[in-house]
Amino acid sequence: MDERDVFILADEALKGVVDQIREDQWDLAVPTEMTPRLPGSSLRKVIAYHAYDDAWVPDVLAGRTVEEVGAEWDGDLLGDHPKLNFASIVETAVLAVRGFDDLDRIVHLSYGDYPAREYLKHITSFRGLRVYDLSLFIGAGATMPAALVQGLWDELSPRAEEWRELGVYGPRVVVPDDAPLQDRLLGLTGRQPG
Repeated sequence: MDERDVFILADEALKGVVDQIREDQWDLAVPTEMTPRLPGSSLRKVIAYHAYDDAWVPDVLAGRTVEEVGAEWDGDLLGDHPKLNFASIVETAVLAVRGFDDLDRIVHLSYGDYPAREYLKHITSFRGLRVYDLSLFIGAGATMPAALVQGLWDELSPRAEEWRELGVYGPRVVVPDDAPLQDRLLGLTGRQPG
């Protein structure tokens, strides 16, 4: 499994969580610890940010810069049909990743230039862990797809401490060495297993 496969697993799993959001949940306030960079956010705002992030995937993989894309993805991407619009954006991103064949190509991000494989790791971590956070928040259960857990573990465990130092993850939560892999992944990324 390479970075493309793990991204696709994460994006499709996140879409699966969004599919389970009830109409009365879109305006719920999300706990600040789940979205420290978006304090006071509603669930809709969190999903809208993921839609925005996903909308960029084809452009980034095509080598476009922030300046070239400009404000193309600004505004309300969820519209009056948030689940359908989110699904469409995910489908487009997944197709772009599935058709991408040069993981060493340099892509241009707002915070620097990186090989595409690094870009995919960055955004996969964000999506994959949000699958767990949002599933718990909306009451959809806490079990992540096993293949996604394994893919995230393989990508994140070698660099978790480096990313923790950058503030990506909170303090490690100690879990037993023989705990299920999902619990070890959650502890590694500063989450208390549920």
